[in-house]
Amino acid sequence: MAFPLALTSAHMSFSFLVLAPFALQIPLDTHVKTLQKQWKGVLYIGSFMALNIALNNISLLDISLSLNQVIRSSIPVITCILAIFVEGKMPSEKEATSLVVLTIGVMIAVWQGTISGKPHAILFCIIGTVCNGAMMTFSGKLLSEKLDVVRLTFYTAPVSLLCLAPFMAWRELAAFKIYLADNFGNVLGIMLLSSINAVTYNLVHSLMIKRSSAVTTTVLGEIKIVGLLILSALILDEGKEFTSKMLLGCVLAMLGFIMYSQTKIEKMRASNAPLPLSRSGSDHFDRELAASKPFTSPAPNGRPRE
Repeated sequence: MAFPLALTSAHMSFSFLVLAPFALQIPLDTHVKTLQKQWKGVLYIGSFMALNIALNNISLLDISLSLNQVIRSSIPVITCILAIFVEGKMPSEKEATSLVVLTIGVMIAVWQGTISGKPHAILFCIIGTVCNGAMMTFSGKLLSEKLDVVRLTFYTAPVSLLCLAPFMAWRELAAFKIYLADNFGNVLGIMLLSSINAVTYNLVHSLMIKRSSAVTTTVLGEIKIVGLLILSALILDEGKEFTSKMLLGCVLAMLGFIMYSQTKIEKMRASNAPLPLSRSGSDHFDRELAASKPFTSPAPNGRPRE
């Protein structure tokens, strides 16, 4: 079924309807106050999500899949750069280096040797990739401000649906109506099952951003690609297609992932380390303790007075 925009629109509609009973358990005035404060972020996330999906699918019409994957492999670096301006998170030198190594490794691993595409398709793919990074970054910002994953998905789903509607009407609506009339049962089953999977994925994805960060979530997404390449070679008997170039890319990607994980572990240890007690602070405490004791003058015989 070659109707990705229609399928994504169904996912957004399903997410909104399924999450509504849970989201509406919260008083209405709470939703109003939240949206009054966070409406810009909700609008950005929903719009960027829709643009990412629409532009990426349109770009695939006039660009090779290999080049598309190479461009989209840069998402961790793009997200890290956007996080500097949106969330105020400045990466360390080691963290930035690890992201570059990881990205280059994934680019080498997914590159199949054919890089071709029309200029407008390449531009659409680049813009879509930036939109993906922006969506992740703004999600991280909103989720760090005590907005839960259910409400975030509930708020952004109708925004994405409205943004996708023009693209779907332009690209797919006429052909989708014909296909739906001839394959109603199959279409209904596919949309239902994929919608359940989509809402589950979106909730888990947002929870991952909330518990870690937008950059860390993109790093895990890149490692997932490397893992699929390795598993396909080991399990699906595709070892003949696993070239030395792909092996080099996977090694670089894993090296970048190890470096990134190490920086995160060091940062976590530094944040949890107890503060050292300075000598000056100890002296000040001793003086206060001495001052708090009652003074007893010594008796003539040298014994303290009772």
